[in-house]
Amino acid sequence: MRLLKLTIMAILAFAIGANAVGDSASVDYPSGYRGWQHVKSMIIQPGHPLENPFGGIHHIYANSKAMSGLASGKYEAGAYFVFDLLNYDDSNLMIVETDRKRIDVMQYDNAKFATTGGWGYDTFVGDSKTERLEQDVVAACYGCHIGAEASDYVFSAYRP
Repeated sequence: MRLLKLTIMAILAFAIGANAVGDSASVDYPSGYRGWQHVKSMIIQPGHPLENPFGGIHHIYANSKAMSGLASGKYEAGAYFVFDLLNYDDSNLMIVETDRKRIDVMQYDNAKFATTGGWGYDTFVGDSKTERLEQDVVAACYGCHIGAEASDYVFSAYRP
């Protein structure tokens, strides 16, 4: 049921994304995120409603401030989450990562991103640290994450 709710919220977010209000402040590229805490992984396969644009292997990383926020439910400025999305090869009874599609970044700063619940959002294309997705990423991301307002707009949960 939760997956169905998340799927519907994401579809609605992309449908109304350009009409949502978002902060225009940019999010910094999260250097060194692969050394952060790995929070979870999942795979969206062909046929899933979110296949376009989220088909692939997802790895979620959190820096130490985000991990503290996951544990306490309260985030402080400088908390980052990274959604690392990779293509994959599904052959020989194995699913193996291939090239990176994009990384989505959430950065917490209540003053800088006040109109989006304290979170800023951005998407970096492929392996680039500078090329950003050409769409209103803030509107699309916040439009979906507003469905997780009860958990401070974060879909991941703390798992000790």
